[in-house]
Amino acid sequence: MTTIHVPDWKAREEVTLAPWAMHAADSSGRVHEELPHAFRSPYQRDRDRIVHSSAFRRLAHKTQVFTAYPGDYHRSRLTHTLEVTSIARTLARALALNEDLVETLALSHDIGHPPFGHAGEDTLNELLADYGGFSHNAQALRIMTILENRYPMFAGLNLSREVLDSQRSRVRDGSAPPPLLETQVVDAADSIAYDTHDADDAIELQLVTLDEMLDLPLVSEAFNRVLARYGTLPQSRLRQAVLHELVEWQVAELVERSLQTLSSLSIDSTQKVLTSQRIIVHSATMAAGKSQLELFLFERVYRSQMVVSVRSPAQQRLKELFHHFVLHPEQMPVGYTARAETLGIPRSVADYLAGMTDRFLEREHALRLN
Repeated sequence: MTTIHVPDWKAREEVTLAPWAMHAADSSGRVHEELPHAFRSPYQRDRDRIVHSSAFRRLAHKTQVFTAYPGDYHRSRLTHTLEVTSIARTLARALALNEDLVETLALSHDIGHPPFGHAGEDTLNELLADYGGFSHNAQALRIMTILENRYPMFAGLNLSREVLDSQRSRVRDGSAPPPLLETQVVDAADSIAYDTHDADDAIELQLVTLDEMLDLPLVSEAFNRVLARYGTLPQSRLRQAVLHELVEWQVAELVERSLQTLSSLSIDSTQKVLTSQRIIVHSATMAAGKSQLELFLFERVYRSQMVVSVRSPAQQRLKELFHHFVLHPEQMPVGYTARAETLGIPRSVADYLAGMTDRFLEREHALRLN
């Protein structure tokens, strides 16, 4: 019988990762020390802990942009997360980065979002103005370190310090070291994903048309590339082809520019990454085009009457439920009631509400206030 030798994760990383990548063997470890796993690297374990967390599962029923719209075409927070992960893994493989770490960071980047998307985040931030405010990035860190309780030895998920530092870099409170390339890749993938799929969803919901978007230089160039490659296409196929080209073009440009920057700066270690300028960045032309697209989406989609008319009543229900639980904290689950003794009632109520899905919050509102 032939014996097949399967290299362990350390040997595999030595072969597949670039010197500028974050090798799991060089991890700073965890806050609570654990025995190493027999065949999974630390970042593989982190990824699995995120996937098996309740916060990740609830993303399936949390709003991305469009609250309470009929149909299943538009993205949820979970499908957005999966699209970000797909793009980030492509970038990571092309740049020989640590895909396990990138996947962990991508899968976890939005777990702190409350119900109703940014509308819910704005509302909780307003309600907690006297208690430190609220941001989904800071909330994700709370989930990772405090709120998830799936293990008997510690609170939180006890993720690797690199994962926690990556999340701290998004909080932007000065507590995190400069971002690894793996973090930069996920940030770029997030931007590419939401610019493109928010446009796709907006066209599907007839908030805008593709023809209107062709006035934007970035979309116009993607259209011209599609036309040169395929010729005339039916309208439905044209839309998908243009949106696909927007993603493909941005990813390809990032890979090419990043490799050039790594070479020009002589980056040959993670330490040099941490002391260098941000490396995973678009060209000035691409960045300007993305800014124009994002401004268009803000004015025509995120602040459209159709979206605002649904957003405002949802925010009001969230406010009412917040005030109800502040007055009646004993109606929350035991864990939140216990934490209120040390964290304060408003923060603990916000933790409870932020963890809800859109539909669970609606049910709780109907139960408690109707």
